[in-house]
Amino acid sequence: MFVCVSTECLPDMPLATAMERLAELEFTAVELDVRAGGGHLDPAAVAADPDAAIAACSDLQRLRPVAVSFAAPETPEMYDHFTACCRLAKSLGVVTMVVESSELGTPFNGEIERLRKLVAIASGLGSVVGVITAAGRMTQDAETTASLCRNVPGLGVTLDPSHFIYAHKKPASWESILKYVCHVHLRDSKVDAFQVRIGQGNVEYGKLVAQLERVGYKRALCAHMPPLEGVDQVAELRKMRLLLESLL
Repeated sequence: MFVCVSTECLPDMPLATAMERLAELEFTAVELDVRAGGGHLDPAAVAADPDAAIAACSDLQRLRPVAVSFAAPETPEMYDHFTACCRLAKSLGVVTMVVESSELGTPFNGEIERLRKLVAIASGLGSVVGVITAAGRMTQDAETTASLCRNVPGLGVTLDPSHFIYAHKKPASWESILKYVCHVHLRDSKVDAFQVRIGQGNVEYGKLVAQLERVGYKRALCAHMPPLEGVDQVAELRKMRLLLESLL
């Protein structure tokens, strides 16, 4: 396992500036945020001008790209945008594509079909899809997420423990999806707050690392922490890096 950081942790900086700052914080691996309406890269722009997208990622300040996080509205063009982002990932040597599941209420069979399309596109370009666990979406509970993985060959999971802690009287179990985990998003959380300062929440990082080691997980532990109002984001990121590195 190794530590990485999402560019989404510094959303108000241009990509090049964010990369420079993350390198100064001594991170060595990075997840690129490619999201419609606010990411460092826009999926439609990546599709419209792939060379410009590659150029934007040309100076990663010694940071090794290890994942691309893709988020875009469900439109007819979405699959073309996803294909372009998978090509960008391939050009950067990235394997893991993080995607969202559909919102709760989506027919199960329809979601299986959608995820199968995404997995087929990604696998054709040498990538693995890791659907992220998230409240309000079909992956909000572990059993449904595991069922999606069983029905979509090749589908992996991006585990975000915060969604199993926030708004739960006691942390929900994610044991059933551990064998499918291909990426991990981390911050600190507690029952009444989705994100709190590092050390003030209920995420048991050591226990999580032990669980992942048990299933042979060898990929990234990604700091995924949008800025908190009134909190020094640089200090929080440094604290998270040192915490995670101490466990590995």
